[in-house]
Amino acid sequence: MSDERLASKAARLRWIERKLYNNPQGLRVMDLAEATGMDRRTIYRDLGALEDMGVPMWQFEGKFGINREDYLSTVRLNLNQTISLFFAARLLAHHSDEQNPHVVAALEKIAASLPDETIAKHLSNVAAQIQLRPTRREYILVLETFTRAWADRRMVKFSYWASNRDEPEERTVAPYVLEVSRFEPASYVIGHDPLRNALRTFKLERVQRAEILDTEYVIPTDFDPYSMLADSWGIMDEGNTVTVRLRFSTLVARRVKESTWHRSQEVIDLPDGGCELSMKLAGTREMRSWVLGWGADVEVLAPADLRAEVAEHAQRMVQQYQ
Repeated sequence: MSDERLASKAARLRWIERKLYNNPQGLRVMDLAEATGMDRRTIYRDLGALEDMGVPMWQFEGKFGINREDYLSTVRLNLNQTISLFFAARLLAHHSDEQNPHVVAALEKIAASLPDETIAKHLSNVAAQIQLRPTRREYILVLETFTRAWADRRMVKFSYWASNRDEPEERTVAPYVLEVSRFEPASYVIGHDPLRNALRTFKLERVQRAEILDTEYVIPTDFDPYSMLADSWGIMDEGNTVTVRLRFSTLVARRVKESTWHRSQEVIDLPDGGCELSMKLAGTREMRSWVLGWGADVEVLAPADLRAEVAEHAQRMVQQYQ
């Protein structure tokens, strides 16, 4: 911490609060005093101030910490930041096919804390819409388990029913990040799989049960999930980069050109009023459904295997309606 930050008690309290939260094993007063350059009496007063502010503190064997289960964060947003949050909430509502009580509670709390009544009302409505959906308690328990394990850096043992297996198998993973799919209502954990000694991706909806182990782990400093998934269409990196070329008809060309579908995309206008979309992707397995969603207004030019897959599905659809 800089001397300027130390001069502000409020800034120091925020720093200590953040430090304690991210050290679930707790910290000693002498550690906090050394890190901030303050004397121990000042740190004791700061800890008391945090407790008076409602931060759920604990003390054990000379260490102080924060009860993370009861902790509530405080966020202040201006109007434009609030509308960005509202858009995110609407996307979440469209994306979710079941109720997550944590999502509902979070939206309700945010709505209650907003001074702008218009946006607060709409956030409450989004929470109410999600609350009407069915709840799958088993999935919520799995998500809670992986969330806690990720936050505390502890391994997870779980029963996993892969799509290509007839029975679930026991697996373990060190969660490096939780991620959601852009094109389906699904959540994933990406982490180190000791069985394969490599990074693996597991769909949380396929987890039957999960438990947190005592084994701790360290996320490599060079692990960057956002760079890793940058070339993926969704959540999967199939390990090989392919060039996808799609030709769209005049009926949908404007719609295609309105959006950025992938960071590598290039769009070329065609003489007939249509357009050609080219992208470099880390595999095509996840994009087949998206391509099929355009119906007869798209033609796969490359790669050949994706073209063959789409053609096969199109032929099956024709036979089904004959």
